[in-house]
Amino acid sequence: MILTLEFQLLVAALFGLAIGSFLNVVILRLPRRMHAEFAAACAEAEEREHTPPPNRWFGLDYLISPGSRCPSCGHDIRAWENIPVLSWLLLRGRCSACGTRIGIRYPLVELLTALLTVAVVYRWGLNWEGIAVSMLVWGLIVLAVIDIDEQLLPDQVTLPLLWLGLLVNLDGQFVSLGDAVIGAAAAYASLWLIFQLFRVLTGKEGMGYGDFKLFALFGAWLGWQMLPQIILLSSFSGALIGISLVVLKGRDHQLPIPFGPYLIIGGLIALFWGEQINQAYLQLSGLA
Repeated sequence: MILTLEFQLLVAALFGLAIGSFLNVVILRLPRRMHAEFAAACAEAEEREHTPPPNRWFGLDYLISPGSRCPSCGHDIRAWENIPVLSWLLLRGRCSACGTRIGIRYPLVELLTALLTVAVVYRWGLNWEGIAVSMLVWGLIVLAVIDIDEQLLPDQVTLPLLWLGLLVNLDGQFVSLGDAVIGAAAAYASLWLIFQLFRVLTGKEGMGYGDFKLFALFGAWLGWQMLPQIILLSSFSGALIGISLVVLKGRDHQLPIPFGPYLIIGGLIALFWGEQINQAYLQLSGLA
């Protein structure tokens, strides 16, 4: 049976909303687990007393179990209270038990996940390629929000997506495997060199190693040819958003701003429209 495009997009939207609800859990729990692992490792290295967190924190099942609950009163979220977006609207953004406000970020992550999943299915179809790109997009949403919250890009998300990009390009789906490998290596090395140069000149660290791996991820998916475009788009979006935050919200320009979300914006633009942007540039420059 051949599914119509409209039905495929409807399935993508509904599935994207459900995935977005799960991504909210990952965004909340993965950093907590990482901090617990780091604290336990430090205590062991220093041979000092340390109360370890529950064992369940260290397994993958921690991202699934226990079920969601209110962080304020511990109320277990019932099924009807956990419907993406709709439950938040029905509850008017508050816990049904204690009335604590539930941040608007939860439905926004669900809506963003649904929107991007629909865009992926519209662009690549409801097939294995669309599934692979959807997994990339879902992981990038997790990375962006965690980096905003924690200034952290977890290897548990970045590295599997990097390897997935190389696997997808085994048969040259986006670029040849050689271009993908060179892209991953060149992306990592370029930001590492910039990091070292900036540290020598200023004595400060301008970015973290997670940014190198994230850039390498895009190199693995899109090849070395797309790296300059991604950096330009990331820098432009970072400058635009950073200046807007300073002007509109009075944000201290000395406060560190994570670069990961801007890399992700640039990478997503290149993923969806990179070839069109390159063609437009070549035509405007008279090189096409």
